[in-house]
Amino acid sequence: MPAAAPGIITGVVLALARIAGETAPLLFTALGNQFFTTSLTQPIASLTVQVYTYAISPYEDWHRQAWAGALVLVMIVLLCSIFARLATRRLEGMARGA
Repeated sequence: MPAAAPGIITGVVLALARIAGETAPLLFTALGNQFFTTSLTQPIASLTVQVYTYAISPYEDWHRQAWAGALVLVMIVLLCSIFARLATRRLEGMARGA
């Protein structure tokens, strides 16, 4: 397990990054509700669909909000990547020390 842990962590982070940036499947499945819902049979909100909707709108204020949402998504992916690097280094250090 210690030898496989860095690869597993890298795979998990890549999956999270991919999930955070996948808009096309959400356009067809989430249906773009702007409000919070707890029902699985109702449309749900997602940041990527919101960014897409605001980016194609004619309003300048919505364009700024789309850029802010994109920045949030990029920061989430960046933080996940940093966490994975730190965790991988720590696990590799523990494997070498054992």
